[in-house]
Amino acid sequence: MDVRGFHVKNAEARDRLENVGRQFLAGYAIAAEVGQPAEADARLADIPHAYRGFAYEGAAMAFGVRDGLPVGGRRHVEDFLAGPADDHIYMVYVGVGWAMARIPKFRWNTLHAPDPLLRWLVLDGYGFHQAYFKTQRYVHECYQDESFPWPADGPSWYAARATDQGVGRATWFVCGTDPRRVVAAFDKFDERRRADLYAGAGLAATYAGGADEAELTWFRDAAGQYAADVAQGSAFAAGARVRAGLVVAHNEVATRVFCEQSTAAAAKVTDEALIGLPFDDEIPAYEIWRQRIKHALVPATER
Repeated sequence: MDVRGFHVKNAEARDRLENVGRQFLAGYAIAAEVGQPAEADARLADIPHAYRGFAYEGAAMAFGVRDGLPVGGRRHVEDFLAGPADDHIYMVYVGVGWAMARIPKFRWNTLHAPDPLLRWLVLDGYGFHQAYFKTQRYVHECYQDESFPWPADGPSWYAARATDQGVGRATWFVCGTDPRRVVAAFDKFDERRRADLYAGAGLAATYAGGADEAELTWFRDAAGQYAADVAQGSAFAAGARVRAGLVVAHNEVATRVFCEQSTAAAAKVTDEALIGLPFDDEIPAYEIWRQRIKHALVPATER
């Protein structure tokens, strides 16, 4: 936290966020060292329950970087997802976004993200990386790249929105899980960007934790018109935790505050919103999915 210049709210929040970083790096190191992706699974299973998803995210980054190298093959992420990592697919796609930020653009075509629905999570991961390592520009100066060249088949306008969801998620870390600082940071952004930023923060507050019930309640109320976006992000986090079998106490607190239901129930909302989801058209299916979740949770978030 000191090296990155992030706000330290208290010792407990610092410990949680630094443990997230440690386990992400542990996952990265495992994936960088093994000969084949299947060899990583047993070692990743030893990561503490609460932080294992972050280790899978780090491992996916390393496998993505390996795919981007001119030697060593291009099926690391694909083979990784063929095993237990499929349960962590949301975190894997986000990890591929971290790899995107670290390899040259002309190698982006090596990245494995074939799912037309989930591929936008790659840009969420990219946005998180940029806000985390280029905090001044992406968070404090509110920079946005509106001509992003990936995915090649577009729609290009949505790339900036998906990236903002990652920026919002990273802001939860940058602000040391202090909701008041997060809201103050978002107030500096153009209003058209805030829904995606708040959704990202809702995801981070639920998945990573770091704030108590009173702080989460304050954040929900302070979000105002974006409370439903916070709930949508929270439900996404619930879906990721439930699918991976990694639900912990702070997930339950967050979904109870943001979604007014259990983590399992919030995850079910995300699953039900997938039924009959249309193919990508002018509006990506991913955004329609998000809006369905948001609207399903609106009655619980209207105050």
